[in-house]
Amino acid sequence: MGNFAKAVTDGNFETEVLKSDKPVLVDFWAEWCGPCRMIAPSIEAVAQQFDGKAKIVKLNVDENTDVPQQYGIRSIPTLILFKNGVEQERIVGAVPRDVIVRLVEKYLNESHSS
Repeated sequence: MGNFAKAVTDGNFETEVLKSDKPVLVDFWAEWCGPCRMIAPSIEAVAQQFDGKAKIVKLNVDENTDVPQQYGIRSIPTLILFKNGVEQERIVGAVPRDVIVRLVEKYLNESHSS
């Protein structure tokens, strides 16, 4: 786990993600997942880039089963962007860093109007 992308659990998901006043990107991942490990540096870089503006968190699906089940996570990595406690968009599979950046930026730009 890097310095910027924080780990969340079933226990603190509501507080950290759903009740956040910033957009939150959740990376659903597992240790054994090759594509998850492939995008991990991108997730960390995006977390650093948006530090203070958006939250980037990681949820290990092997250690936390309630939240992934609640959101119907069938394959990993799955990235879900939440804003105001509501799922806005999801990306399934390993994607390039710029795709992740654009996803976060899309919901940051919207937050200036509120």
